Amino acid sequence: MPEPPPDYVGPPRVLLLMPEQWHRALLRAALREAGYDASGTLTLDGALRQSLPDPARGSVRLIVLDQDGLSDEDWKRVGELQNRAPDAALLLLAPRTRPLREGPWVTVVRRPTSIADIVGVIERLVPLPAERRHPVEE
Repeated sequence: MPEPPPDYVGPPRVLLLMPEQWHRALLRAALREAGYDASGTLTLDGALRQSLPDPARGSVRLIVLDQDGLSDEDWKRVGELQNRAPDAALLLLAPRTRPLREGPWVTVVRRPTSIADIVGVIERLVPLPAERRHPVEE
């Protein structure tokens, strides 16, 4: 793997809040392969426990929320997550068969869709220059 340039500050952080382990793991792996520092959590409480502004890794730039992963009570607390990650845009993953939840989404991706399509949307929202496109290792 090529070495990053000396002024490289780290890949953009993406937080995935998704209840399905395999979907979350596959999207996280695809984002890390594309050059993003992606981490995942099952619940809103798990997301709130993470170090969202992390001095060593920077701020979260994008939060991907799966509509199926949030309870009615969680929807009332999405603002808490935004307050903890004020630099982050919110992307909502929502099933085509259910009404959309209103919120401060920069975009909505309707499921079913492919992991590659979701990564493509994220790449448009948080673009990476060509020199920063290399896999992120653990």
